[in-house]
Amino acid sequence: MANENSPLLAYRLLGEEGVSFPANGAGGPGGASARKLSTFLGVVVPTVLSMFSIVVFLRIGFVVGHAGLLQALAMLLVAYFILALTVLSVCAIATNGAVRGGGAYFMISRTLGPEVGGSIGLMFYLANVCGCAVSLLGLVEAMLDVFGADATGSSGLRILPQGYGWNLLYGSLLLGLVGGVCTLGAGLYARASFLTFLLVSGSLASVLVSFVAVRPRDIPLTPRPGPNGSSLPPQVGHFTGFNSSTLKANLGAGYAKDYTTGATMTFASVFAVLFNGCTGIMAGANMSGELKDPSRAIPLGTIVAVAYTFFIYILLFFLSSFTCDRILLQEDYGFFQAISLWSPLVLTGIYATSLSASMSSLIGASRILHALAQDNLFGVILAPAKVVSQGGNPWGAVLYSWGLVQVSFPLQAALTLTVSPPWLYSRDQEGSDAHWETCLKRQDVLALDGERGAWMNAQPLGPCPAGAPGWEAEHAGRCGHCLLLGGLCCRGPVLPEPRMGLGPQLPVRKYLLRLDVRKDHVKFWRPQLLLLVGNPRGALPLLRLANQLKKGGLYVLGHVTLGDLDSLPSDPVQPQYGAWLSLVDRAQVKAFVDLTLSPSVRQGAQHLLRISGLGGMKPNTLVLGFYDDAAPQDHFLTDPAFSEPADGTQEGGSPALSTLFPPPRAPGSPRALSPQDYVATVADALKMNKNVVLARACGALPPERLSRGSGGTSQLHHVDVWPLNLLRPRGGPGYVDVCGLFLLQMATILGMVPAWHSARLRIFLCLGPREAPGAAEGRLRALLSQLRIRAQVQEVVWGEGAASSQEPEEEEEGDFVNGRRGDAEAEALACSANALVRAQQGRGGGGGPGGPEGGDGEEGPATALTFLYLPRPPADPARYPRYLALLEILSRDLGPTLLIHGVTPVTCTDL
Repeated sequence: MANENSPLLAYRLLGEEGVSFPANGAGGPGGASARKLSTFLGVVVPTVLSMFSIVVFLRIGFVVGHAGLLQALAMLLVAYFILALTVLSVCAIATNGAVRGGGAYFMISRTLGPEVGGSIGLMFYLANVCGCAVSLLGLVEAMLDVFGADATGSSGLRILPQGYGWNLLYGSLLLGLVGGVCTLGAGLYARASFLTFLLVSGSLASVLVSFVAVRPRDIPLTPRPGPNGSSLPPQVGHFTGFNSSTLKANLGAGYAKDYTTGATMTFASVFAVLFNGCTGIMAGANMSGELKDPSRAIPLGTIVAVAYTFFIYILLFFLSSFTCDRILLQEDYGFFQAISLWSPLVLTGIYATSLSASMSSLIGASRILHALAQDNLFGVILAPAKVVSQGGNPWGAVLYSWGLVQVSFPLQAALTLTVSPPWLYSRDQEGSDAHWETCLKRQDVLALDGERGAWMNAQPLGPCPAGAPGWEAEHAGRCGHCLLLGGLCCRGPVLPEPRMGLGPQLPVRKYLLRLDVRKDHVKFWRPQLLLLVGNPRGALPLLRLANQLKKGGLYVLGHVTLGDLDSLPSDPVQPQYGAWLSLVDRAQVKAFVDLTLSPSVRQGAQHLLRISGLGGMKPNTLVLGFYDDAAPQDHFLTDPAFSEPADGTQEGGSPALSTLFPPPRAPGSPRALSPQDYVATVADALKMNKNVVLARACGALPPERLSRGSGGTSQLHHVDVWPLNLLRPRGGPGYVDVCGLFLLQMATILGMVPAWHSARLRIFLCLGPREAPGAAEGRLRALLSQLRIRAQVQEVVWGEGAASSQEPEEEEEGDFVNGRRGDAEAEALACSANALVRAQQGRGGGGGPGGPEGGDGEEGPATALTFLYLPRPPADPARYPRYLALLEILSRDLGPTLLIHGVTPVTCTDL
């Protein structure tokens, strides 16, 4: 049918050639043409530079000198453990679909909804704006220490005038340089970052070589001011070279007063400074809109950058502990210059890291702002940030961010006159141990709740010390985030596209009201099942199997009581709810119960399909037991969960559950549902755009397969999927349609259940006599890779019984089920298809997940469950009994089988 199509149907499996997959992440700024950055230039380089910042040059001695080597390593492990959680969160989200521009904000908003994403995104944006300003003013301070008119020390050149106004001027000039680079596009930024990376790497290499090449020396330290304005006696630090005595003395902690503040250091205060030097892992994710393959580049590049910086920090900690005494480490945080073979190279590294941090903050802020503006979360105030160049560069957002950084300069410059940023300590600087921007920027640390797959905004890790200037700002940042979140929730932002989804809402009523079907998106699709049960005594295995198939979605047990309320004194349905709810509790399934009274089962099924559920939580799939002549079994007698005392009572004197439901129907006794009405119920569900699942022989499933736990068995089984219509072997659409994709999705969902973890998914492709082996299999594997479905793929060839005398293009859908080919030919085809499926059951697949070399015919694990394509019922109701007979032949002796027809798209590759 025409409505049974989805974007994934472009991946034709049995027909057209040369169809390519869409570009990953298409739809970002500038489209695919703007995606030019590789993993190294787009993620590794900016992330490494942001994580190092200036801390790697001016805070190694501070950490090792106060905490000692052992505690410093412990701090580093704790900090990187926290980073690892965040990195895993980023990897999980980035690989879950196509990532577009906006970095962390885009991933959060598309995962938790616009309210959470917008509040975190704006805070993250402001943190990057402030970070850019502080980095530039820090660079100004570092330059004035050498070139300023008031520079101290014998190495000062004293050529630049100093003062508040001059600081603003120098910062504005540097901001103009950084803004120009970012405005011209990500390509120029990547080249500039790579040049900076080379400078920093060369500077670090010179430091590492200096630890080995420089001979032991004494390093005079600048005299410190003492009480009453007097000066303390001058001290001398010692660079001992590699010395075991030096290492032994530096192993333990030696917390002392910080010479820049006069405050005694503690584990918490030192960790706060160290952790600030380990952040910056989102620098690569912020460039998601310019990456060639963000779903691969972001996880890989971030992990590489984290591993590289961790190794460098470990190496510097060990080398410092081996070669420098504690006096040098505690009294000269910039001792790298003193021990370097050529100190200007270290100074170059300090300047380069500050410049790169400012560029990374500005371009990252602009990408977040552009994404916020495109989603229209804050109205016209962000409208200028929507402007992009012809090539897709959001220069409007860059200029907007540049203006905010420029506006924040006066405040930042005023603070730097009295409070040095925490990473700019040198032996000639004084200032506080924490800066307010540091506390704000730590808000970008995110963690992932693995069980629910939801992002959470973590509080700052490594809090600002009490009494420090950042203490109040930290709480102000938390309050600001809460206010933004509340404001966006109350405002109810107008979304530009439904794919953003809906964020979690705590009030249940409000949450249900927000489940608007008009904003539904395929990435949030879940099976929402309505299982029609006549007598639960004979349907207990199916009841539990449906519970496994729901994948966190809605699950409703429906039952139709035959009768007419006009002829009854009271409603017979209401007293039955207690028994059905007890059944749900005893069976340990997560299901709702919906009962109805109707003159016929078919009409009752229509009622339940229409009125079950609430708001957006309504069944989308009808599940029925198969209509055959098998004698019903009483599973209450064999299931341990339903064992009851012989007197038929439970604890408290309530009647036993077995007494509340009638015994199973005796063989040959009349049924409440005729074959005609059974097929008509299936047709009614499809007309109502509901998916249909017919379950046959579920009672043959072993109990461990239906349990809630791991099943207690490690025996391998197969789950076989036949995604093509076996009653229409040739002349089909030439690809896996919506129904076939629905089968794949349902089988994949079942494989996620712990009891089915040991089952291997096998997908069978049926080839006609003209099909070339291997081509369709390759295309299907490409599709499975795109959908991240791990399965074996096997091609099978139809036997003689499946052949048709007509050309494939002359066959039409429904030829066999509608009787156009004759009953004998249709029955022969069903028998041949049944034989084909049975022949593959129990055969070994080989090849491992992702695609075997199938069809070797070797014996292997048995098939635990088979998924078959359910053809649509014929248009003529007179053909319903014959249609049901064909289904019986098709699924005969296959063991547990699910015949499924899906009508709604359930797969998506976009985030």
